[in-house]
Amino acid sequence: MHPFHHAAKTPDKPAYLMADTGETVTYRQLEDRSNQVAQMLRALGLKAGDHIAILLENHPRFFEVCWGAQRAGIIYTCISTRLTLGEAAYIVNDCAAQVLVTSKANQALAQSLLAETGSLNPQMKAWLMMDGVIPGYWAYESEVAKYPARRIANEVAGADMLYSSGTTGRPKGVFVPPEFPQIDASNSLIEICKNVYGINPQSIYLSPAPLYHAAPLRFNMVAMRLGATCVIMRHFDPEDFLRLVHKHGITHTQTVPTMFVRMLKLSPEQRAAHDVSSLKFAIHAAAPCPVPIKEQMIGWWGPVIWEYYAGTEGNGMTLVHSKDWLSHK
Repeated sequence: MHPFHHAAKTPDKPAYLMADTGETVTYRQLEDRSNQVAQMLRALGLKAGDHIAILLENHPRFFEVCWGAQRAGIIYTCISTRLTLGEAAYIVNDCAAQVLVTSKANQALAQSLLAETGSLNPQMKAWLMMDGVIPGYWAYESEVAKYPARRIANEVAGADMLYSSGTTGRPKGVFVPPEFPQIDASNSLIEICKNVYGINPQSIYLSPAPLYHAAPLRFNMVAMRLGATCVIMRHFDPEDFLRLVHKHGITHTQTVPTMFVRMLKLSPEQRAAHDVSSLKFAIHAAAPCPVPIKEQMIGWWGPVIWEYYAGTEGNGMTLVHSKDWLSHK
């Protein structure tokens, strides 16, 4: 299970699209671009087990970087664009990143990062920026374009290393090594998404949250492993969320309770204007959901709401669907 299988079988199918602009990346395009990223990383001297950092908003090229790293055995750390300079610099240094990928939208933080951490990172091989450059950065697009779109010879599975919130001290990098070296090997989250949530090539997954968080990053990548199409919102807006469910016939989505609260604050007319009957699985996590809020959501959307509790560390997972929850709130 990997996007390269879907690129071979359904090359023109959208792997994902950006909700605001409609920009679409097919499985063939994702395959080609991620291969170029993997080729670039190897050309820069990175080998399996090395680290890169990704400081990006919900950008249309976000996933090509992740999949390029994944197929090259690289450990990739996605960093929140909302962090302070000190917080971001700590993570870049601590994960021993050899490449940083960012965008012009984050130029203020990117410029400060270069000044703050450049001298402290002798291992850094490239500072890359999308959508334009500032001094010290290379243009990501032209660098990637130098390399062929064929698979590297020594593919091996890489993975993310995401950082804790640091509530009891400095954030800590959480790395769970892949169980198997093959880039298309399955894992427990893939099996849950396939066998419990029913994600398959007919699924359309709506992602409303920042991709640098664990759940949005991992669930989108699993959806692509399983051949689904992902619809990526740059920012959550309650009415826009409902419009997208209606427009794209969304079958799966993942939210946090705050999003439920904001949708329930819409007027009855706003809520009724959008058909959400295509939803089969609406998954929520990240924080406790107040009982009255969840009752209202099940009353509105039907028994399609699933809750899970898990950790970035991959130390287990609990799940409950609407029927069981209603019997024991």
